Amino acid sequence: MSTSKSYSRAGFKAVLSLGVGLSALAASQVPAYAQEAGDEDSSRTLQTVTITATKREQTLQDVPVAVSVVDSSVIEQAEIVDLNDLQSIVPSLRIGQYQTSANTNFIIRGFGNGDNNAGIEPSVGVFIDGVYRSRSAAQISDLPNIQRVEVLRGPQSTLFGKNASAGVISIITEKPQYEWGGSAEGTVGNYNMFRVAGDITGPITDKVAFSLGANYNTRDGYADDLNTGSDINDRNRWGVRGQLLVEPTEDLSFRIIGDFDKIDETCCVAANVVNGMTGPAIFALGGQLDPEAPFSYEVYNNLDSSNDVENSGLSLQADYAFGFADLTSITAYRSSKLKTNQDSDFTSADLLARNSNDTDIDTFTQEVRLTSNGDGAVDWMIGGFYFDESVDIENQILYGDDIRGYIDFLSQGLLTGLEPLVFGVQPGFFFQPGQGMTEAYGQDNTAFSLFGTVDYHMTDRLTATVGLNYTQDNKDAYGNVVSTDTFSAIDLDPLSPYISQIAAGALLQQAGVDPTNPAAVGAFAAAYPDAFALIQSTAAGATSQLQLLQFFPQFVNFPNAVESGSTNDEDTTYTLRLAYDATDNVNVYASYATGFKASSWNLSRDSRPTAVGYANLVSAGLNPPNLTTGTRFAGPEESEVFEIGMKGAWNTFAVNLAVFDQKIKGFQSNIFTGTGFALANAGEQSTQGLEVDATWNPTENLTLGFAGTFLDPVYDSFENSSAGDISGAKPAGISEVSTSASALYTFNFEGLDAFIRGDWQYEGPSTYRDDPAEQAIIGQEREYNLFNASVGFTSESGISFTFWGRNIFDEQYIMAAFPSVAQLGSFSGYPSQPATYGVTVRKTF
Repeated sequence: MSTSKSYSRAGFKAVLSLGVGLSALAASQVPAYAQEAGDEDSSRTLQTVTITATKREQTLQDVPVAVSVVDSSVIEQAEIVDLNDLQSIVPSLRIGQYQTSANTNFIIRGFGNGDNNAGIEPSVGVFIDGVYRSRSAAQISDLPNIQRVEVLRGPQSTLFGKNASAGVISIITEKPQYEWGGSAEGTVGNYNMFRVAGDITGPITDKVAFSLGANYNTRDGYADDLNTGSDINDRNRWGVRGQLLVEPTEDLSFRIIGDFDKIDETCCVAANVVNGMTGPAIFALGGQLDPEAPFSYEVYNNLDSSNDVENSGLSLQADYAFGFADLTSITAYRSSKLKTNQDSDFTSADLLARNSNDTDIDTFTQEVRLTSNGDGAVDWMIGGFYFDESVDIENQILYGDDIRGYIDFLSQGLLTGLEPLVFGVQPGFFFQPGQGMTEAYGQDNTAFSLFGTVDYHMTDRLTATVGLNYTQDNKDAYGNVVSTDTFSAIDLDPLSPYISQIAAGALLQQAGVDPTNPAAVGAFAAAYPDAFALIQSTAAGATSQLQLLQFFPQFVNFPNAVESGSTNDEDTTYTLRLAYDATDNVNVYASYATGFKASSWNLSRDSRPTAVGYANLVSAGLNPPNLTTGTRFAGPEESEVFEIGMKGAWNTFAVNLAVFDQKIKGFQSNIFTGTGFALANAGEQSTQGLEVDATWNPTENLTLGFAGTFLDPVYDSFENSSAGDISGAKPAGISEVSTSASALYTFNFEGLDAFIRGDWQYEGPSTYRDDPAEQAIIGQEREYNLFNASVGFTSESGISFTFWGRNIFDEQYIMAAFPSVAQLGSFSGYPSQPATYGVTVRKTF
């Protein structure tokens, strides 16, 4: 490890000690201030926030867990439309939405994965009204009456079980009400944005209430395809959601929720970031790209990238109060259907005719828990969770009409000359339009968890918590691929002498020398030794140059004679925590928690056998030419975190502080390679960090907020990454510093309740690629400052007007970069969304 890295991690150990000291200092110094401030409710301007982060109702300041809460008022005032916008006010959370409208990657404290590869469930669990979403599109606009969003940081496997090894995002909506009410809103903005939403709630009988909400969201794209004439990154989505609340008795209630939403968009814009050595070939074919100008928002594709997504679900929550404990059951079924097609070479040259994906995911979940509600020295909870899911994927990636001309340009006609002489086929046989890969993948996954927690109140101020979870997870996966790209299947190494000989002859002919005349060749070599040496070296490297044209990997279908296609994992995770109410205003806690995520299968064309699996395939005679080793699946993730936290709340000021040391053994790294995904287990990834979240009311009308996350992430060991051994390196895409600040000022204007709000988000530098060689080619890092602002007015009749802008200073940055398909040395990337602004009119009744 370098000296600078050692110094950095030593610095975080000092921060860890400082955090303990701050907690102790707060505990010893604050009581006097709290007593002087008094206990009168009239002097309090900060609202008490109630959350259910630990599946019990507790106030934010009382729950000894690192959690951020975004309530409905912030969602409305800050014009947070989807989960992507949450990261502007929760620095520990990063959300990536790149290749399609539906695939989203959530990262908390630098840990997270799963985007765009349906075989990989995320390390951050997403729950909506208690229902687990195994895959989640980045939208919350289909959820009327959002009450709050809770972001739990660190492993949460003890209570949430499956796939919460890095954290949890929990979205809670309002229940139906027994009084008539509702809201309607409409938004217009730049890029022809038009958004409408409405909901209504009320009684059906004195024991049955309902709510119904709907939304429609459309907007032109902010990028122009100069070849197809279409807008890219548009919005076109709608959804409906209905609820029934049935309460036959005071002790029994049922909450039924049904929803459906649809997306039909052209997404996502991928611009040229680095124009490599193949750029001239694109232009020679008459193709176009905007070289190294990602923020021109002008692209060239030969077909529109379509996204057709349908999500639907039905859930039933039943609650029964026994007196000594409350029983809760949540049953849910969800369906997600995704159809996409993309011009994945991102040029107007027709190199790829299609890269389509049809994914169907059906999920059934069942949770049951019994929670004590006594006032004794012990609180407890026991429960179980069952999960059953099927994933079916059909992919197709095919060459387009320009592929042969592209290959001839890159090989300078060499392949055409070799086809009859070496391969015994007609000139032009390889690289025909329509050749490529037709793929089918799937997975059946069943899992169950048993969990329980016990809170022992040792004194009125000191509580010890023990939590335990046992999870068993079984997956059966398959992959069936038919490849018609015959050139990629040829083993060129045995043919190398012939290829070199023919290549040398062709180069000599270009120099005006008869390669069949030894005397002429000798005379040329004597007269032009440097040129002859160049011809020899070029001919010797002809095989390796041709191997670069073998774009598509070879595939062995599974299960097969030596690969079962099954994984069976089990693990026991636990939480140990001490929480102490140092004063009526200050709580401190120390915790140690573990997390677990089961094996993930690589359901993509880069799914390849491990070294051991490859040896077994060779023994069984099942290995085709050019098959390389990789990762068919990644083994389980096991995470752990040691955390010390302090939470303080006074009349006008609140602060939460957490210092942690978190690591994941076997982190499931999922890297996009241009045509597929490289999935591998890192030996260990760790992060030491500090989180702070503070709110202050300096006056009754002014609220100031600050939040920051300071990380020191590192791959402690990662020998088998797609880039080789990168142990000791900083993971790509993770910033060491992320902060946000906000200011809200409320006032009265001509009889109207009014507010002005602004927020700022900063994310420090981070690399785009784990591979140092690839990052060196890109030559830039991701860093940005974003500013959002809004102004609102509300009348006594409940009509409000909000004027808002996001990214108002039009900050530009590349969100992610990746190797361009079939374009050696080129990189494509997703440019950030430009400034958006508009006005929203709401009416509540």
